[in-house]
Amino acid sequence: MQIRSDALTCAEELQEFVRHSGLQASQFTTLNVFEQLTFPPGCADAYDALFVGGSSDASVLEPKTYPFVEPAKALLSHCVDQSLPVFASCFGFQLVVEALGGKVILDHDHMEMGIYPIRLTPAAQTDLLFHDSPDGFLAVSGHKERAVELPPGVTLLAFTERCPYHAIKLEGKPFYGFQFHPEVDHHDLESRISRYQDRYLKTDGHLQEILSHLYPTPEANLLLHKFVDRVLLRSEATDFN
Repeated sequence: MQIRSDALTCAEELQEFVRHSGLQASQFTTLNVFEQLTFPPGCADAYDALFVGGSSDASVLEPKTYPFVEPAKALLSHCVDQSLPVFASCFGFQLVVEALGGKVILDHDHMEMGIYPIRLTPAAQTDLLFHDSPDGFLAVSGHKERAVELPPGVTLLAFTERCPYHAIKLEGKPFYGFQFHPEVDHHDLESRISRYQDRYLKTDGHLQEILSHLYPTPEANLLLHKFVDRVLLRSEATDFN
């Protein structure tokens, strides 16, 4: 599911998911909610998983302005009910939080834009995806909205100094949400932030500061492949509890 209004970024995002998941582009079917404002909760039932990307074009807090927000939340809730595997990043994470009973707010003071060290909680040590990830690995994060209250029944796996909720796992379900971008690497960030700087950055100096601190994010990007390998293909013993 894509939540983007321009064709170039849509194409880039799809290739990011393809590249870091190890899947082929032909294995993805794209639902762009800017093109299809309404859709049934069961529209993903015929697929093996749902991947949800980010957005610089919408807000989960404005469903009247963006009429696809409520159908998207209903789709995610349905995936939970059906135990359909879900990998949701950034805007997708915020949709998950709101859909399952948590709370998201607009918080300019704690905005993240760039590459940040991701800290792991004790629960990550035994998690299917995170148990072999090093504490403090680098990841791309870009958001002005963030969760302030998690839904019931989720396990917190990661956080940053500025944002206390960065990765969650729904207990007993193959369902992961990430406020950071596992699908985006430092090259992708350079292209994306240069295009969207007027939406996030106040000065050109801020852009240059971000561009001067671009570092590879291999551990974060590996999470997509781990999800495919360990959840979809289940090459490890899978325990969603």
